[in-house]
Amino acid sequence: VQLQASGGGLVQAGGSLRLSCVSRGRTVSNNAVGWFRQPPGQEREFVSTISWNGASTNYAESVKGRFTVSRDRGKNTVYLQMNSLKPEDTAVYYCAGARSSYGGTSQSGYNFWGQGTQVTVSS
Repeated sequence: VQLQASGGGLVQAGGSLRLSCVSRGRTVSNNAVGWFRQPPGQEREFVSTISWNGASTNYAESVKGRFTVSRDRGKNTVYLQMNSLKPEDTAVYYCAGARSSYGGTSQSGYNFWGQGTQVTVSS
């Protein structure tokens, strides 16, 4: 299975972007999907996760109240709506399919990774 994240770009602080994650080759509709990001010069970190049916979500403290994760199982797509963006949100964003129906915050719980998409927030 291959996951492809898209929707990144350059935006001013306070702006919004919506990232999409599409799985190809095999559906991940029965798996949790997570979003992670890697800021410049830093380690990759957890952002958000959504359960297989969308009923359970979790967020990093740094994005709570600003980011919203959702999924459309019919389209095999997971979204990350990012509002009130800050310069510190600048990073390469990755989506990943979890090993089970409910994902956690650890990268080790995810085994399907896609190419990332760059998000740059200017001040």
